[in-house]
Amino acid sequence: MNTRTLTYLYEHLEETEPAPRYDGNVAYHTKRVVNRWELMRWKVKEICHRKKYKNYHHCHNYVLAVQNLGSRHVTIKNPHIPVDDIDTELRPLILKCGGLPKVIVSVADYLAQHFNWQEKAKILNDKFVDNLMTWPEFASLADLFSWMHSYLGALPEPVRQHVAYLLIFPGQSSIRRRRLLMRWVAEGYSRDDGSYTANENAEEHFSKLVQLSMVHRPLLTSITNMRMVSYEVSNIFHEYMVTRPPQENIATAIEVFELQGICSPTSRRRGRHLVIGESWDRDQIVFKNIDFSRLRSLTVFGKWKKFFISESMKVLRVLDLEDALDVTDKDLQNILKLLRRLKFLSLRGCSGIKYLPSSVGELRQLQILDVRYTKIRVIPTSITNLKKLQYMRVGQSVPTVDRSAPRTVTFKVSELRRCLQVVGVEVMSGIGELTALHTLGVINIGVAGGKVILKELRKLTQLRKLGVSGVSKKNVKELSSAILCHSRLESLSVWLNKHSQVCFKKNKHSQDFMDGMFPENTNETSGPEIKLQSLQSLKLYGLGDKLPKWIKQLDNLRKLVLEMTELSEDAISSLRDLKVSILRLCIKQLPGGKLNFCLKLHGGHLLCCFETVKVLEISCCSSLDVTFGSKSLQNLELLKASCGSGSGSVMKFSGIEHLSELKEVQIKGSNDSTLKKDVEGQIFRLKNNPILNME
Repeated sequence: MNTRTLTYLYEHLEETEPAPRYDGNVAYHTKRVVNRWELMRWKVKEICHRKKYKNYHHCHNYVLAVQNLGSRHVTIKNPHIPVDDIDTELRPLILKCGGLPKVIVSVADYLAQHFNWQEKAKILNDKFVDNLMTWPEFASLADLFSWMHSYLGALPEPVRQHVAYLLIFPGQSSIRRRRLLMRWVAEGYSRDDGSYTANENAEEHFSKLVQLSMVHRPLLTSITNMRMVSYEVSNIFHEYMVTRPPQENIATAIEVFELQGICSPTSRRRGRHLVIGESWDRDQIVFKNIDFSRLRSLTVFGKWKKFFISESMKVLRVLDLEDALDVTDKDLQNILKLLRRLKFLSLRGCSGIKYLPSSVGELRQLQILDVRYTKIRVIPTSITNLKKLQYMRVGQSVPTVDRSAPRTVTFKVSELRRCLQVVGVEVMSGIGELTALHTLGVINIGVAGGKVILKELRKLTQLRKLGVSGVSKKNVKELSSAILCHSRLESLSVWLNKHSQVCFKKNKHSQDFMDGMFPENTNETSGPEIKLQSLQSLKLYGLGDKLPKWIKQLDNLRKLVLEMTELSEDAISSLRDLKVSILRLCIKQLPGGKLNFCLKLHGGHLLCCFETVKVLEISCCSSLDVTFGSKSLQNLELLKASCGSGSGSVMKFSGIEHLSELKEVQIKGSNDSTLKKDVEGQIFRLKNNPILNME
């Protein structure tokens, strides 16, 4: 969307949807809906008239408000329908509307006229865009689809290619930003030029898609200056592009074709990018009739079959099996045997893979290798043959979150549980020869030969992201020396070994060795704030009850993740002035079960603290009692909290009404109606009317 589009939407809302009157005696939900309507209309007007709109991110409040518009509209038209039923039933349909108020209002108008609106919603949801374009009840949307047709047709060819690439991924799904960018690099859709690397150009291409509103942050996520891990494709744009006839289908820009449902054998299936959908019936006869002579990428969703690999795939560059089911070690051996020209290989989430064959060293063109969330324990020595390798993600941790659950209500997997499952992979000497690497981890430096590996890490001068496990008192100095050689390092993840964690429980002073990882400043020209000035993300797992002193010196840090046995008041106080946007705390237990963000001077005066934090995530294995002060976390937009599900675990929040910028609260691990009522009472006082989600 651009300014002209927003102006059009605003004018439509002004003409057709006057703001509902607010009666001071109505229920909490009605007040929230009315205020959201006013907030949405004010935000659109401000953006249009002051011309502040630059991209989707600047319209965040507007998008939040739009989500509730459909439910509100149905309620006004048919007040006998329970509000909770509407929110539950209509959510998938409203999300398909892509945040466009005119579409939401039209859909709500249609459903509100029918007693059997739930059945009508299901029918409408099937072939959603086709139904909107052909049903007479939605004739008012004709100009919108005419605009979309012109909009897509006017895109420059390079942009059309990147937009078309989005059709490889299913609608209403999240796409990891790094996954998409690395595929572009491997396939040549992003190249080096005289000024920028292929990776930098890929970031620029992706930014353009965000500006065009083709992709956006998941709804109900906070806006920070950190790059998001995952994005979503605009649902209505995605379905519109998929349903176009061949002569105007944007997929032809890069020759995308897919297998879905039940297909008939035909020799006409050919192209550069094959997508095997989860719904396809895996008919081997159909597959053998495909022309693979020009196939550049193969992406599989759902179950893998061994016949998916063919000797005729001579020019295949990308094999993306992320989260595919039933992939075995034997399948991987066959892949490495037949597909020697691969540049991108992802087995991420393929838990059936237990080892990486030495034949991986024959993939001399390989640039991206992602085998995270597999059971691979050792990387073979032959990996050193891959001189073009830029990106290697390894590690045995298995995600415990349900990937199919809606991202708007699904919590990030408990960091505490996830971290305890992480086991770094053992790499052999020679890793220093892979000088093109910019992303590496998680590697285990606590095994025999770990110090040799740390010395070799110094040679990898292009590193931007590093993850290491097995850190202990014995190797922390060597790790420090290796890290301080990388002035461009942007992300660092460190897992302490289990022995160190046991020592912390017996002797709280045993973790002081972490202070020596980066010694404190002695003059103006030394210290981590000089040598690690590019570091934006730091994750420390397995700490005791103390924080390393050098954390306070990382002035450019924007994301901090801490997994600790215990979080003391002194530790939380030491973080108060950090300029981070995202703060994630994974605590085994809290002193007295309390976590206090209300910090005071000795005279009793409240301190302004955590001023830049926009996302706060807290997970605790025991009870959780959180207090917010009137001068703390004044820019917080998203609060996530979870606690253990044991019988003695309780959760409590105080001072939420002080969080003036709060947009959403997510609580996991408690369905206590008293807690829900208490939190609702606190957020009721906030001007933004934050959304509350509880699991």
